[in-house]
Amino acid sequence: MPDLLLASVEYGGYISIVKFGAFLAMFFLWLPLVGWVYNDAKSVGAKNIFWTTAVFGAGAAGTIVWLMAPLFIIGALFFLIVTAVASIGYLMHRDAKVPDFQRILTVEHTKSLFANKQKKLEALQDFLFITPNNNEVPIPDMKTSDFIGFKSAYDILSDAMWRRVSDIILSPTAQDYKIVYYVDGAALKQPAMPKQQAEYFVHFLKNMSNLSIDEKRKPQKGKFRIYKDKVSIVWEITTKGSTIGEQVQLRLASQQETAKLSDISLTDDQYEQLNKFRELKQGLFIVAGPRKSGVTTTFYAMMRNHDPFIYNVSTLERKTSAELPHITQNVFELSDSGTTTYAKKLQEIMRVEPNVVGVADCQDPETAQVACKAAKDGKVVYVTLEADNVVKALGKWIKLVGNSSLATESLVGISNQRMLRTLCETCKQAYEPNKEVMRKFNIPADKAKVLYRPGKVMPSKRGKGKPCRHCQETGYVGRTAVFEIIVMDDNLRDGVKRAKSLSEISAQFRHVKMLYLQEQALRKVIDGTTAINEMVRVFSATKKKPSAKKK
Repeated sequence: MPDLLLASVEYGGYISIVKFGAFLAMFFLWLPLVGWVYNDAKSVGAKNIFWTTAVFGAGAAGTIVWLMAPLFIIGALFFLIVTAVASIGYLMHRDAKVPDFQRILTVEHTKSLFANKQKKLEALQDFLFITPNNNEVPIPDMKTSDFIGFKSAYDILSDAMWRRVSDIILSPTAQDYKIVYYVDGAALKQPAMPKQQAEYFVHFLKNMSNLSIDEKRKPQKGKFRIYKDKVSIVWEITTKGSTIGEQVQLRLASQQETAKLSDISLTDDQYEQLNKFRELKQGLFIVAGPRKSGVTTTFYAMMRNHDPFIYNVSTLERKTSAELPHITQNVFELSDSGTTTYAKKLQEIMRVEPNVVGVADCQDPETAQVACKAAKDGKVVYVTLEADNVVKALGKWIKLVGNSSLATESLVGISNQRMLRTLCETCKQAYEPNKEVMRKFNIPADKAKVLYRPGKVMPSKRGKGKPCRHCQETGYVGRTAVFEIIVMDDNLRDGVKRAKSLSEISAQFRHVKMLYLQEQALRKVIDGTTAINEMVRVFSATKKKPSAKKK
């Protein structure tokens, strides 16, 4: 009997437990792979029957060869190779069909496999999207396209808020969507977004803002809120169609109070000049500047400078940018254009007998003439114009009114302005300016022995720099305004009436020691508020004019 048992053990010894375990492990990994291929191919629109059969057939053939092979290692390698070839063939096929963000075994996908999904979900839960109806948007199922849109919105908007972004522009191309951030008025290009992912993103934003999902041609506007860190932030969304996709603009709605005259970066002498107008009984003042140069902020500050409890203060605007306390803001609606004009709307306001009137974005002769006559008849009138400097603003005003005497008779002053980014106080770097640069900008050497430029990197004690988180590595935080201001008197009015060209008017303004915008900007370069390159960027952008297309 012992001999029989020993013989049995010796006979069964040809089966290796290690090899058998390896075979079972490979076999039971292959079966779930077949199921995954079937479900994944179905979800991405691939031929699921074909690819499932291919992967199953490759594994089955590999298993048979493995069992029949005289050497275990040869059979195992054959099984791995044929299964891998079929699987890789499917992966290459499915990745060619899906957008970049849905591809698998890429660098980004590999990173996501090791990421903590629970922490990701917790971060998303701390970031609430809220509709115009004050309904919270729930986190969609992670396996749906809605989640892709939700996650894209979270990624972009959380990054944008950290970078202090005021506007986000998404522009479609044939292959993808270009993304541009605007931080402190400067455009910062971001990595492009795959087109299908961008479409999920836009779909999510439109749905959340109660916009029509199906309408992709006509312009639409809406709003939504984000609640994060106990702060509610309102974003405005504008969409409009194009031949290659929807264009989208996201704008951070202003949550701040309107600025006062003392808050808009005027120099001491400029503040003194403009503050005197609060006691003015009649006259017209022009607030001018290019688009996005802070004209509306200055316009509102001038209006607020008059005590609304003593004076009846009103405005006429095409769109309000902020609420002015105790001031009547009249908006020229789109529906008004069918029954009245901007000028007639202004005349209606004048019948209420206001003391101070603000006319935003004056574009037509009739409105300009009504404003001039109101200033002549005992009203204080503020008008905004789009112009590059004070002299051009005056020339444009005279042309609008159509009568030099009427245009200048009640004119009390003109301002023009630009916005410059202010250097980050944490990382800005001092340097000795080049003498040639000093001469080019007409800066006296004794007034600017040291200038400053954006740093972006903070020096450490060990001598190594690290990225500045205060300015998010832009080198700038916030903006400051520079102004060119002329206050009119009888001599200047007479001189303007006699002048035969804008250059003659400019000479008269220079004669009374008006400083040009560039000179005011240089003051802020010298005192370290901004950099020379920033000044050049802003004023170069103003000089650029769109070139006429050749026919």
